[in-house]
Amino acid sequence: MKSADGGNLQELLDEQVVYYRAIAEEYERHALPFPGASELSAALDAFRPAGSVLELACGPGRWTVQLLQHATDVTAVDASPEMLAMASTQVGEDERVRFVSADLFRWQPDRRYDVVFFGFWLSHVPPECFASFWSLVADCLKPEGRVFFVDDGYRTADELIEGEQSATIQRRLMDGTAYRIVKVSHRPLDLERQLEQIGWRIKVHSTSGPFYWGAGNRI
Repeated sequence: MKSADGGNLQELLDEQVVYYRAIAEEYERHALPFPGASELSAALDAFRPAGSVLELACGPGRWTVQLLQHATDVTAVDASPEMLAMASTQVGEDERVRFVSADLFRWQPDRRYDVVFFGFWLSHVPPECFASFWSLVADCLKPEGRVFFVDDGYRTADELIEGEQSATIQRRLMDGTAYRIVKVSHRPLDLERQLEQIGWRIKVHSTSGPFYWGAGNRI
């Protein structure tokens, strides 16, 4: 499958998985040094993700821990075994959590949930996969289920190896090793409209930094 930029989309997605496996140990050292992150946590608490929660792309488990403050149980999915190991350490001995190692572009749910959550993942979904990803989210939700996500649109000039209009950027590890990944710089209002066009009623909010969060459900 070709990407909108003319490259091989599957190769790009595979490289993105390799990047997140490689960056696991130093992940926290790459956190964005901007205000607004605490607003995301506050918004998630106000949303109260109760019941059975599905977390897509759980990463090192930072959000998993917060979800457990509200949820009855959490299923946390990630393509990186290294990230899942970190998340398991973060959570500790909590039988309410089920960790699943899977590529989200190939994975299918085995049940439905009250809430689907994803943190800093939507921007890594290629534009070509946007509609199919949200179709997956719909398949994961109970009829009255809700969605909550947080993300950012931050990209540096050095990362824009294929130009500002491209969703393909380059990220480096601390040792300088470079990987191509997907990073879509969504604008909150445009994202709301895009979601409405495919059957979602989601309000997207900006923060005081480059972050945003969204919450809502199917129309």
